[in-house]
Amino acid sequence: MSQRISARPRRCAWLAAAVLAFSSLSLHASTRPLELEDLFRLHRVSDPQVSPDGRSVAYVVTDPLKAENRTDSDLWLAPLAGGEPRRLTRSPKHDRHPRWSPDGKWIAFESNRDGAFQIWLLPLAGGEPRRLTSLSTEATQAMWSPDGRKLAFVSAVFPEFSAKPFAESDKLNQEKLAARDAAKVKARLFTQLLYRHWDSWVDGLRQHVFVVSVNPDGTAAGDPRDVTPGDNDGVPTSSTFDAGDEFAFSPDGTELVFTAPPLPVRTQAWSTNHDLWSVNLATGERRQLTTNPAADGEPRFSPDGQYLAYRAQARPGFEADRWQLFVLDRATGAHRSLTAAFDATIGGFTWAPDGRTLYFDADEAGGVSLWSVGLDGGAPRRVVAGGTNGDAGVTPDGRTLVFTQSRFTAPPEVFALALDGQAAPRAVTRMNAALLAPVAMNAGESVTVAGAGGTPVQMWLIKPPQFDPAKKYPLVFIVHGGPQSAWHDGWSTRWNPSLWAAQGYVVAMPNPRGSPGFGQRFTDEISGDWGGKVYDDLMACLDHLKAQPYVDATRMAAAGASYGGYMMNWINGHTDQFRCIVNHDGVFNFWSMYGMTEEVWFDEWEHGIPWENPDFEKFSPHKYAANFKTPTLIIHNELDFRVPVGEGQQLFTLLQRKGVPSKFLSFPDEGHWVLKPQNSELWHQTVFAWLAEYLKN
Repeated sequence: MSQRISARPRRCAWLAAAVLAFSSLSLHASTRPLELEDLFRLHRVSDPQVSPDGRSVAYVVTDPLKAENRTDSDLWLAPLAGGEPRRLTRSPKHDRHPRWSPDGKWIAFESNRDGAFQIWLLPLAGGEPRRLTSLSTEATQAMWSPDGRKLAFVSAVFPEFSAKPFAESDKLNQEKLAARDAAKVKARLFTQLLYRHWDSWVDGLRQHVFVVSVNPDGTAAGDPRDVTPGDNDGVPTSSTFDAGDEFAFSPDGTELVFTAPPLPVRTQAWSTNHDLWSVNLATGERRQLTTNPAADGEPRFSPDGQYLAYRAQARPGFEADRWQLFVLDRATGAHRSLTAAFDATIGGFTWAPDGRTLYFDADEAGGVSLWSVGLDGGAPRRVVAGGTNGDAGVTPDGRTLVFTQSRFTAPPEVFALALDGQAAPRAVTRMNAALLAPVAMNAGESVTVAGAGGTPVQMWLIKPPQFDPAKKYPLVFIVHGGPQSAWHDGWSTRWNPSLWAAQGYVVAMPNPRGSPGFGQRFTDEISGDWGGKVYDDLMACLDHLKAQPYVDATRMAAAGASYGGYMMNWINGHTDQFRCIVNHDGVFNFWSMYGMTEEVWFDEWEHGIPWENPDFEKFSPHKYAANFKTPTLIIHNELDFRVPVGEGQQLFTLLQRKGVPSKFLSFPDEGHWVLKPQNSELWHQTVFAWLAEYLKN
């Protein structure tokens, strides 16, 4: 269930000034609170990519099209020195994942403008994008070779055809897909796990990496080649182990390194043992580069090709183990951790052009900071703190760091920081400045509470606009998912605390046991103890809130999703302090969850193997069903294969049978999250109406 997240505390004076300057974009001329409709007006900025000449940055802007219940993504370009950005593509569907050719003449991107996702090339000198690939199984995630003569990409193919010549294999893939679509019988026959994932059926497909040669005029030079053929994927199937581009060309273009899921493939539902492999692009010969029994991934060559950097975990089976940053010396074969003493997990990372420094993001105390570490392995140095930062890249001259940053009061924008340390980060894009100018939002306030055993627990508070400390406000207490995740000072289009506060509530977002950014031991202490110390941490935070003069302790609600939804069930069986509960995709019964989830390794690490661990059900909420009495809104979706919909159905049956006021909202076309704009609108309307019924009446 977990998803990565991050943050950082100590702030320099110049950074504080930058924060105030940026915050003024949203607080200037404030006249109204944030509205639900704002979530569909605001532009969603992501994936910045610095040009080879260092003068500009390409990025993706995604806009909700609520009337059509979908989103549209386009490519934009902004000058790094300042100036107006310009829109590069205008297709009615998705143009995304921009990647510059080394000479700066082309941007490769993935697009479904013609119906299916394919790789397209945009000439920067002018002219319309041209399609490069036409695979029957689609093509995504383009990456250029360093000489600009080849492109790698990913396509989900039937493995039984993957060793055949491309024309033959693509024809067989097309025929099999067409026959499946035309068949009157839609039955599926499974012979092993994983047969479905997150919100999709695997249907016998494997994600393979292809390479195609590219002519100077942007046309394909011959057919693509499947360079990872066989009955395994060439990239991780789980987003837990996917940090973005999980393959990389060597600087001389002769080989490609990729992250392969565990072998043998029948173990992939309960093993986390991803490894790095290299394939010789001339001969097709493969070599295994890592033999660590836990997860390795995100290969990145140093500019001179001497080193291969990658992330690695130490404990097999534990998806939330600390990721360390390793380098493999290509000459000696020696592997070395650069962050062995750094007590935080490494997120995305990038090399500096000189090959002597790497930049990475990592969780820190309720946010995500950017750091640098030298190839010599000295102590990492914090480069950017405050807010949620990521997607870091460095200009070719090594002088400027480019990244995205967001806060509770500001959606992500592209920022740049001069690495000489003489200036504060500056906004490169201001896609949402005008839209946010009339909106009043309060910045998150960080408080620390003594949790279980006196351990400090950080918590974010977001107060309503025009907050009056002399008044008493209803409280909404929101528990995050994961459970090895955290609330960050960052923007969200799903659980946006500023929008919840705008309904007139004080919103509390605690980071109890299990949350990253507070040391790996703190993260570890939730495993096997889902209702133990973490529950005590939460109740300590709640006691702190109840003691505040502006909190009305008689009008409190609790809400949470995924693990947070689990905690809603645990709370329902252990306390009646809340007037109502909002439970999104929550675990109710450990046995049924184990039998129906897809990534079995998660349950086995967190609770043990059920027929081997006599305490497997110790913290299962269904055991305390007799105590459930708090009115509960349940939201659980039919395409959620991570926490299957049966968990919500069991809970609803229990509450209805007991006569506890309850409602069940289920979307047949959504998975673990609610992503489509009209679905999101109904989700928010239903949640806010439920809260108002119990907190405002």
